[in-house]
Amino acid sequence: MNNNDIFKKLRVALMLRDDQIIEIMQLVDFRISKAELSAFFRDEKHNNYMECGDQVLRNFLNGLVIHLRGTKEDPKNPMEVIATHKASAGKPASDKTFPKASNTKFAATGDKKPARKPSAKARPAAKKEKPAPIVEKVRFNNGKKK
Repeated sequence: MNNNDIFKKLRVALMLRDDQIIEIMQLVDFRISKAELSAFFRDEKHNNYMECGDQVLRNFLNGLVIHLRGTKEDPKNPMEVIATHKASAGKPASDKTFPKASNTKFAATGDKKPARKPSAKARPAAKKEKPAPIVEKVRFNNGKKK
């Protein structure tokens, strides 16, 4: 098991996003970009894969201790910090709302957007579907070809 594997497992176990990892690294005055960080989490066969050095992992672990436990002057409860990670795991990174795309493409080229035909009879109200399960069934591949 190399440093990249350890880093990946910690990120998944603690439900950390890239921006949170960068903030953790900054707690120990270690600067790293998102591009460098994503290179650590890539597959080993990928062109942009980068080996995670001992210094990067050491600084991440030291920053993680400060992030979870706090400092002597300002101690924190690690379980409360992890609970905030769980709460923010389902939320998107930004709350930006984007306007709907306009159909200027059709007006500029002179093409007309195909018109929808109204249905002759009114459709019945849609049935409420059960929400998708949070945990989906996973299909494991043990490397055996069938």
